[in-house]
Amino acid sequence: MRILFLGDVMGRTGRKAITDRLPGLRSDWRLDFVVVNGENATGGAGITPDHAKSLLAAGVDCLTLGDHAFDQKDMLSYIESEPRILRPLNYAKNAPGRGARLFDAPGGRKVLVAQALGQVFMKRPFDDPFSAIDTVLKAHPLGGLAQAVVIDIHAEATSEKMGMGHWCDGRASLVVGTHTHVPTADAQILTSGTAYLTDAGMCGDYDSVIGMQKLEPMRRFVTGMGKERFTPAEGEATLSGVFVETDDRSGKATKVRMIRLGGRLSPAMPD
Repeated sequence: MRILFLGDVMGRTGRKAITDRLPGLRSDWRLDFVVVNGENATGGAGITPDHAKSLLAAGVDCLTLGDHAFDQKDMLSYIESEPRILRPLNYAKNAPGRGARLFDAPGGRKVLVAQALGQVFMKRPFDDPFSAIDTVLKAHPLGGLAQAVVIDIHAEATSEKMGMGHWCDGRASLVVGTHTHVPTADAQILTSGTAYLTDAGMCGDYDSVIGMQKLEPMRRFVTGMGKERFTPAEGEATLSGVFVETDDRSGKATKVRMIRLGGRLSPAMPD
């Protein structure tokens, strides 16, 4: 199976990059399944139903969220009616929506997608992500019920993301980190066959401070005082993420490539 995961969509410029380019990429790269983290798609804080609909219409099969899952209050009700949107597994117990789902893929195949929030350096003490993911993986064995398994670990600490990768090695097709908006250069296939990338980066304008216009973040770093609200940068976006090929029988990864397309970052595309 040919799977594309794209990192955190940042504001209008990130949305536009996906809606403009993803339909062509699905065809050109013969993609079977596309997962996108959309938790910053609306003004850098959450995602509205309308913006979610536009990304899904562009060819996204699954939208994952994160710690900003419900910053846009309409998502509280919309997520109950749209099964293609996932919030973190270990969010509040009474949160609406689901944190994992088995999706249909071409040829009668199934793809499990799950997301968990990290605990290290996060603002809230979320439940243990390792136990949450473990429960889902035991219920959906790789190569059995699911021909592919994608895990989005939404976390600050690279060590915690790496721990999740090794925790899932051999039980997932791909473990990929999100949240920091900074892409890492460590795409690899782990010992037991799981593709791994510490952070997919963002789909947004990299002439910025993690997707925000530069002046206000720099002012706060220098003076310790805020003057204005953070505003997403609106230059040309780079699509950033990871491409994985898997073996349908075992579900394990056979190829992994970082994706950098357009904008300011050097291009990297699948073979």
